[in-house]
Amino acid sequence: MSRAVDQIHRRVINDLVAATGASAQACERLHDRLVERAEREGLLDVSYRTVDSPFGPLLLAATPKGLVRVAFDREGHDTVLAGLAAEVSPRILRASRPLEGAAVQLDEYFAGRRRGFDLPIDLRLAQGFRRTVLLCLRRIAYGRTESYATVAEAAGKPGAARAVGSACSHNPLPIVVPCHRVVRRDGSIGEYLGGTEVKHALLAMEAAA
Repeated sequence: MSRAVDQIHRRVINDLVAATGASAQACERLHDRLVERAEREGLLDVSYRTVDSPFGPLLLAATPKGLVRVAFDREGHDTVLAGLAAEVSPRILRASRPLEGAAVQLDEYFAGRRRGFDLPIDLRLAQGFRRTVLLCLRRIAYGRTESYATVAEAAGKPGAARAVGSACSHNPLPIVVPCHRVVRRDGSIGEYLGGTEVKHALLAMEAAA
């Protein structure tokens, strides 16, 4: 678990310890029961957890509709969680079970055993042309790249390469929606939310498969 998310969870547990006088273990169990009840009664709008990756911890978040956010550690996981609470819902809890499928598929991808993700996704954090771009990105095959200009044409706005770059830089679901497969027309790699070194590594991993 990333340090920021771990600190948030520890604050929740410490508050429960202070309020109830129970042990930390008992409060963990209380938290788990709270999650189960919130899920059962439809009161859990956003679940989150972290997973390990070759590029550091990734924050995963999901709504009942599907995976809504994947965040690199460099984005600041506590900042991302605060944004989700503001933009999606304040009814947000650490809960592993709703994100188990995403965690497994990401692990398979990093191990070279998966070339595509079969996950429900929730694109509510991307609107208008940005959402159209993300839908186009999902069609770029594993191990392939396309230019920003080519994606702009596929999205119905030839000449909007810069807007495609903006959509990629604001992609709420990096890796799962593969904006790392979009490069400049001259073949240079361009920017990436996770850092250019991560983009290089992802493309090299896919090319070697």
